[in-house]
Amino acid sequence: MASDTEMRDAEAIEEDERQYGHGVITEEELNAKYPNRPRNHSKTLPFHELYLALFNPLNEHRKRPAGPVTARKKQGKHGPVNLSPHEIRRDIINRFISRWRKEVGNDIYPAFRLILPEKDRDRAMYGLREKTIGRILVKILRIDKDSEDGYNLLNWKLPGQNVKTAMAGDFAGRCFEVISKRPIRTTPGDMTIAEVNEMLDKLSIVSVEEDQRSVFEEFYRRMNAEELLWLIRMILRQMKIGATEKTIFDIWHPDAESLFNVSSSLRRVCWELYDPSIRLEGDDRGISLMQCFQPQLAAFQMHSFEKIVGKMKQTEDDDAFWIEEKLDGERMQLHMAEDDSKPGGKSFAFWSRKAKDYTYLYGGTFEDENSALTRHIKEAFGDGVRNIILDGEMITWDMEQDAMVPFGTLKAAALSEQRNPFSTGQRPLYRVFDCLYLNDEALTNYTLRDRRRALEASIRPIHRRLEIHMYVEAHSAAKIEPLLRQVVSEASEGLVIKNPRSPYRLNERNDDWIKVKPEYMTEFGEALDCIVIGGYYGSGHRGGKLSSFLCGLRMDQNQIQQGANPMKCFSFFKVGGGMTADDYATIRHHTDGKWHVWDPKKPPSEYIELAGGDKVQKERPDVWIRPDESVVFSVKAASVSTTEDYRMGLTLRFPRFKKLRTDKDWRSALSIQGFVDLKNNAEQEQKEKEFKVDDSRRKRQRITKKKPLTVVGSEEIVRTPYAGPATKVFEGLTLYIMTDSTVPERKCKAELEQLVKANGGKIVQKDTGVNGLVCVAEKRLVPVVSMQKSANRSIVRPSWLFDCIRQSEADLNQPSLLLPYEPNHMFWTLPDELGQIEANVDEYGDSFARDVTVDELRQIFKGMPLSGRNVFDATAFLNEAEDGKLGLGQLPGWMFHGLVVYFDKADTGNGMLDDTNGEYVQPHSVDLDLRLAGQVVTFAGGKLSTDLDGKDITHVVVGRDRTRVKDIRRGLQRHSPLPRIVTADWVHDSWKEKTLLDEERYAASP
Repeated sequence: MASDTEMRDAEAIEEDERQYGHGVITEEELNAKYPNRPRNHSKTLPFHELYLALFNPLNEHRKRPAGPVTARKKQGKHGPVNLSPHEIRRDIINRFISRWRKEVGNDIYPAFRLILPEKDRDRAMYGLREKTIGRILVKILRIDKDSEDGYNLLNWKLPGQNVKTAMAGDFAGRCFEVISKRPIRTTPGDMTIAEVNEMLDKLSIVSVEEDQRSVFEEFYRRMNAEELLWLIRMILRQMKIGATEKTIFDIWHPDAESLFNVSSSLRRVCWELYDPSIRLEGDDRGISLMQCFQPQLAAFQMHSFEKIVGKMKQTEDDDAFWIEEKLDGERMQLHMAEDDSKPGGKSFAFWSRKAKDYTYLYGGTFEDENSALTRHIKEAFGDGVRNIILDGEMITWDMEQDAMVPFGTLKAAALSEQRNPFSTGQRPLYRVFDCLYLNDEALTNYTLRDRRRALEASIRPIHRRLEIHMYVEAHSAAKIEPLLRQVVSEASEGLVIKNPRSPYRLNERNDDWIKVKPEYMTEFGEALDCIVIGGYYGSGHRGGKLSSFLCGLRMDQNQIQQGANPMKCFSFFKVGGGMTADDYATIRHHTDGKWHVWDPKKPPSEYIELAGGDKVQKERPDVWIRPDESVVFSVKAASVSTTEDYRMGLTLRFPRFKKLRTDKDWRSALSIQGFVDLKNNAEQEQKEKEFKVDDSRRKRQRITKKKPLTVVGSEEIVRTPYAGPATKVFEGLTLYIMTDSTVPERKCKAELEQLVKANGGKIVQKDTGVNGLVCVAEKRLVPVVSMQKSANRSIVRPSWLFDCIRQSEADLNQPSLLLPYEPNHMFWTLPDELGQIEANVDEYGDSFARDVTVDELRQIFKGMPLSGRNVFDATAFLNEAEDGKLGLGQLPGWMFHGLVVYFDKADTGNGMLDDTNGEYVQPHSVDLDLRLAGQVVTFAGGKLSTDLDGKDITHVVVGRDRTRVKDIRRGLQRHSPLPRIVTADWVHDSWKEKTLLDEERYAASP
């Protein structure tokens, strides 16, 4: 009869086979690669021990401060001492690891795969997101997808129906709530960690939802709700255990993090470093050929260029720094090694920054027929290069435009290159900027300058396949600005500033590499005031709340006159960055109760038009809002780029929220044509603007000054700053100034108080309960919020003070009279005072009691709707115009009248003809010149045709792509007279010259 030890060993071996027998590496290969790997003497721990002994205890001490109640104690030399929260977390992890070593063995890899799933590169991605898991659970639990729980699962980002606020935006938490109502098990299940890994391996190789469902059914039968909660977090690789991998690695082995940085292999960390007393040797601590590593990363510092450069260690003899263009692609490391068994004698491997293997895409050998890169770079390596590791960026290059394509198209370009290796369209291009390994020697400890010499000596660039990334050497921070301006004008990512004296530091962000992006700069581009038309719910700490917003551009007047809904908007961009908690609170205050859930079956097409129309609905929001009930955002961005995701065909790159324009409504938000004009002006003025670091959102250091010593009875006269002509406008009035002022003038709280005193008012520092007290504020500080909650008094903005003083200063001979409050004067208003305040202005916001400024009058005019009282007969007007009675033929705005123009493959507002079904759809690439030309033709009286076969076509305008000119000519043979085929320059130059130019000069040739 077998002993207990023999039985445990047999069970452990069986678990090993189940644990590691489902991957692409066989058990025999693992034994050969790791001959000294540790073996467990017993079965792995139950799966539920992970959350009972590790996850839950860690989360309990996640953010608790140490103290007599929450802190644990340990025995010190002089008695018990309190442990800090960090020490408590380390103690929890250490006890779990010690228990594993004692009860299971030294192979902790099965547990670490579940504790740190995002670091496990040996298991393939599941290809599962929240929506799919939600559908699977709805079927397993046999609940109606339209029921309360079904709705909450499938719409997990929405606040939900009768769910805990804490679970909003937390998909795993939402699943826990639903499963808890109908569990098969109420006690912890019987699955071991090894069995869970076996099932997860199976889940990673199936792709059909029915097969995925069978795996989840097994988990549902054998786990309780809390186990399933943690399992779903592992599948999504979104663990929240209250400790970082750095802490866990450090407790497992002192060299664990170093080995992971050079290998990106969790398996190797667990199997080579199972004994803490055995340390890594020097050679083992460096990068290895054909072994993925964690690359060095660039830091970003919110400092001036001088400080950025100053942070780099410099010497008297060497103050140089390098400036590189920041590429908009995917970070990629290339490994090449000698391999006589491979065609060409070399083998390759490619890994991304997150250790994803892309060798299948870019090629494993020179002769790889599925290679998108390696078969094109046979001549790229020097004759003496036996092996090498390169660090660089894989980007998409458009051969026709000879320009880099923005991020997001790389994989599609690589797949296209696999099918058509000599395409003249888009292809992957590898830009190399570092060499880290050469002919069996790691170069990471060498300086960047030395590594660059090795790179240039080893690589022969292959045009538009593999190229060495260029840099500019500089000695002064003044060199940065013009280069940043140049790359921004070319729609690039930004710059990276590098220290040529620095070594390569794995998995680190430090001051040796600093990135500078244009979106962090002020004074670049325009602040755009755009209407909010949609919202997206967030996850994590923003769960259950709107965290980002869809903004749009409203219709132009000429579109409205042609029958468009005045409130209809084109989707333009999505923004969520730059908002503070106060900003979110203010947005909620203005839009509460006005949001509508987006119904894909019945989209609000009369108000919002998305890319792809009602069928595709690209960038569809979770909720939408009517423009007339919405708010206006002021947004800044780095640049404008083309896109297929938004109805405008254009979008903002790196949009950032600046402020909420409470002074504007939807009518004064940016329109479609307004944006086009603004874009053109911004590009023209861009050369004249200077960059400045955007520190508007950084906390400013408070500067305190000592108050001068005041001696009672001193003869010295205390002088105050001039506060304007003294009036008595505030005489008899008591005011409580609560915040400083930014509009219309920037004054601190003390200056506002002095201004009030100089004009006869009395100042108090708190609400004393006096009748008629005027509270002044324009920011949501703590006392202001407290007063709002008490709802005792309205709060007026400082602008009211300035308006009162200005009105009184207009005629000092007249008695000073207080101005009545107007809506734009109010920061917060009591409900029963709203009607009285609104009665102090007319329907357009014009004051009855004061003289408005020129700027205010301009805004009032903009907000006035067109009067409908004048009777206007459009037909009679057009007839007179066509008869020449009105003399409009001499006006530029009438020059295209009578012409019918067809724009080839242009999105002129009507779409592009889809030859497969005859429908007009959003084009895949937007020709901006044609779009603008189409708007010019429409504006100047012309008509646009959506059908090339239309009998009334007079002109056909083509863009940069002339390949269709011959086909167009054949298609026009039936027309009489033949339409003229011209380039877009004919439209633009005619508009510039204010007359129709000779078409022969602009004839389009194939």
